[in-house]
Parts: sequence; structure tokens; C-alpha cells
Amino acid sequence: MALRGPRVWLWRWRRNPLKRRADMVESWVLVAAWALTVLVGVAVGLATAGSVERGLARERAEWRPVQARLTDPAPSAAGSGQLWARVSWTAPDGSARTGQARVGSGGGSGTTVTVWTDRSGRLVIRPATVTQAHLRAGLTGGLVGAGAAMFPFMTGRMLRDRMEQRRIDRWDTEWSRFGPLWGRTTG
Repeated sequence: MALRGPRVWLWRWRRNPLKRRADMVESWVLVAAWALTVLVGVAVGLATAGSVERGLARERAEWRPVQARLTDPAPSAAGSGQLWARVSWTAPDGSARTGQARVGSGGGSGTTVTVWTDRSGRLVIRPATVTQAHLRAGLTGGLVGAGAAMFPFMTGRMLRDRMEQRRIDRWDTEWSRFGPLWGRTTG
């Protein structure tokens, strides 16, 4: 990495007789990398959030509460939490189904409980509310967008570092060629 003095805002864009073509190329690489980072992050984040939102809305529309009966007594818990218990219910096609669902504690065998099923009658969890769906979609979209934005950011960073290394190598080459012409130096 080159030694740098104090930063001057937008120095690559100022008129300067010492400005090299490499400085302009580097400045455009940085602008493109930042623009792509923002564009990719926002686009992928919004697309992901929309997809999650649509999926959760579809679950809310398709999943239905069904009355089921406990086949065994539900275990008792010290708190008022939900516990796993065996239940039976009737699927939309009329077939009898059994499975395990989370139910309130302490119910006896035959107690009616509410469970959620999908279109085919399989047990599912309770669908997310609209507020929960917005939160999940926003968090998922933000995380996926930030992850996707890392690709153009890191690509631009690696390209800039490579350009800087080439510039330093050129300086070394020129110094080794012209340095001896100056004669003895102090040091």
C-alpha cells in the first residue's frame, strides 16, 4: 500500500498537471464499484423482501385453523407454555390424520385444540401475521441485500488494490532506471 498524506476530497477529479491516466481510471473504478454496490444491494434486498412477503401472504391465505382432538393427555408444565402432544383431525379430503402439534399444557385425552393445516391437510405452524411478515421480509431482504452488495464492493476493492500495486511496481521500475543517474544520494 502506498504512503498517503492527508485526504483531499475529490482529488482525482481536480485539474492537476501531475494527474496520471491511472488516477482517472482508478476514480471511475471506485465510482462504478460504489454505484454497483448500492444498486445490487438495494435491488436484491427489495426482490428478496418482496418474495418473502408474497410467500408469507400465500401461507396466510392457504393455511387454515382446524379443530383437532388430543389423542393422549397433554403433559403438564410448570409455566403456561406450549408443549408437543399427539392430535387427530380430519383433512379436507375427509381422511383421518394424526400427528404432533404444539398445544397448551394440561389438556386431557379428547380435548379439542386448534391446529393449523395446509391445503392438503398436513400440520403446519401458525402463519405469520401481517406485522410479523413485514418484519421478516424486511430483515431477510436487508441481510440478503447486504450479502449481495459485498460482491461488487469486494470486486471493486480488489481491482483498486491491484491497480495501486501496478502503479507502485511501475514507480519501482522507473526509480531503478533513473535513480543511478542522479549519482550519490544521502542516506
